[in-house]
Amino acid sequence: NNNTTTTTNNNKKKKMIIPVRCFTCGKVIGNKWETYLTLLQADVSEGDALDELGLKRYCCRRMLLTHVDLIEKLLNYNTEGGDANMEG
Repeated sequence: NNNTTTTTNNNKKKKMIIPVRCFTCGKVIGNKWETYLTLLQADVSEGDALDELGLKRYCCRRMLLTHVDLIEKLLNYNTEGGDANMEG
C-alpha cells in the first residue's frame, strides 16, 4: 500500500497524496479521504462527516480538514536527474 489514491472528477483521473497516518497520534486516516469527499459532495457538513468517519480527536480531524492537494504542482518538477544546464 502507498499513500496515493486516485479518484475521478469529471471523467478525469486525479492523484492525491494523503497522509496514511495522523502525524500526532498515528491513527490510520488515509483510507478515509474518499469517503470524506463523498460525504461532502452529499452536502454533509465537515464536522458531521468527520464524526461519521469516527474521527473524534482534533489531531485526526485537522489532517483531513487542512489537507492541501499539491500533487499537480509537484508533478511539474523534473525527476529525471536534475537540470541539463547544471554541471556537477
